Amino acid sequence: MRDETDFGLDPRLAGDTHAIGDLELSRLLLMDDARFPWLILVPRRVGLRDLIDLDGRDQQRLLAEIDRCARALRVLETPDKLNIAMLGNVVAQLHVHVIARHASDAAWPRPVWGFGEREPYARDALATRLAGLRHALEICGA
Repeated sequence: MRDETDFGLDPRLAGDTHAIGDLELSRLLLMDDARFPWLILVPRRVGLRDLIDLDGRDQQRLLAEIDRCARALRVLETPDKLNIAMLGNVVAQLHVHVIARHASDAAWPRPVWGFGEREPYARDALATRLAGLRHALEICGA
């Protein structure tokens, strides 16, 4: 497995998200849909499609990063439920969704994927959201 020096983000992920910053293993992204507090972690390794493509150490790192992000969203958003998922049917590159869900959100109780039209963040709201996440996660901006 090649390391992060050759890492590239799938163009679909790059086009639908804003970079929050890098964790030890993963690039952390914010989905550009203001309806849902939605993070995406992408391990900075080349050629990954499934969790089992990571070695054991990186699997543990990824799990720790998922935990860190979920706990930050729990504090920031006080969700009714945290959704954590790895699908990959549309974007094959290994990535993990961490979404804070509220019983009052537009898609509840259904999945957020493919629900209605995406609502991109306004510039000021995006800056505020990114700053809050970076502070909560103690990471520098991308």
